Amino acid sequence: MKQFQERVAVITGGASGFGKEFARLGAALGMRLVLADVQQDALDATVAELRTQGARVIGLRVDVSKAEQVQALADAAIEAFGEVNLLFNNAGVGAGGLVWENSQKDWDWVLGVNLHGVIHGVRIFTPLMLEAAARDASYEGHIVNTASMAGLLNPPAMGIYNVSKHAVVSLSESLYQDLALVTEQVHCSLLCPYFVPTGIHQSHRNRPADLSNEAPPTRSQLVAQALSDKAVTSGKVSAEDVARMTFDAIREQRFYIYSHPHALAPVQQRFEDIVGQRNPGDPFAGKPQVRDELVAALRG
Repeated sequence: MKQFQERVAVITGGASGFGKEFARLGAALGMRLVLADVQQDALDATVAELRTQGARVIGLRVDVSKAEQVQALADAAIEAFGEVNLLFNNAGVGAGGLVWENSQKDWDWVLGVNLHGVIHGVRIFTPLMLEAAARDASYEGHIVNTASMAGLLNPPAMGIYNVSKHAVVSLSESLYQDLALVTEQVHCSLLCPYFVPTGIHQSHRNRPADLSNEAPPTRSQLVAQALSDKAVTSGKVSAEDVARMTFDAIREQRFYIYSHPHALAPVQQRFEDIVGQRNPGDPFAGKPQVRDELVAALRG
C-alpha cells in the first residue's frame, strides 16, 4: 500500500501506546480513522485530539475479546466510511509470573485480548477486505497484527504472555500464506516490538472485574511486574518510532517488523537450538547477574 490519503484505518487499542501513534501518523497522512479501545476516557481524549487537527475519526469502546463487539466495530466502520483498507489488530495486555501460578482468570484475560482479539479481527475484517478487492481492482488492503519479541522467544516468568504472542505469530504467518493463495490486493504484516514505553506494563488498570483474581499476587507475579515496569519504562525506542517503522513496512509490503533488530540474536540462537535438538539455552547467558537477581527474588 503506497497511498494512504482518504484510506480507512481501523485501530484496536487506539487510545494509547502504539495504537495512538498509528492513529496520529494515519491522521497526518490524511487517513480516515476508526479507533477502538476499552478505556473510554483515553479514547475520548484521543478522538478529540485528532479532530482538532482536522482528522475524520470515530471512536468506539470495544473489548476485543468479545466477538460481538469486534463485529459492531466492523459494522460501524463500514457505515461511517464504506470500507476498511488498513486494520491494526493492536490491543494487548501483559501479565507474568511462574506459568503454573497463573489462574484460569489470568489465562482468560490475557488470551482473550492478545489472541482472541486478533482472531476476531482477522475473521471479521478479512472477508470485508476481500469483498472490497473483488469489487474494485484498485482496492488495497493491509492487516497488521501486533505480537512481540516474546512471540519469538520464551523469557522466564512471562509464560502466559509468551503463549499469547507465539500464537499471534503463528496466526499471522498463516494469514500471510493464505492471503497469497487468493489475492494480490490484501497483504499483512507482523509487528514484534521489544521493550517500548507504551503503558502495557500497567494494562491491569483495564482488567475486567469479572476476570480479577480474589487471591493476592504471588511472589513470582510481583517480581515479574517489577521487572516489566523497569524494562518497559526504560525503553529508548518510542511508540512513535515504531509507528513510523510500521507504516514503512506497509508501504514496502514487508511482513516482519522489528523495533529492535539487534534483539534477533537470541531468536537465531533459539532456532539453532531447535534444529540442533539442543535443550533451550540460557536466556541470561550474557547477563548472569540478572539470573542471580531473579533467582534470589523468587526464592526469597
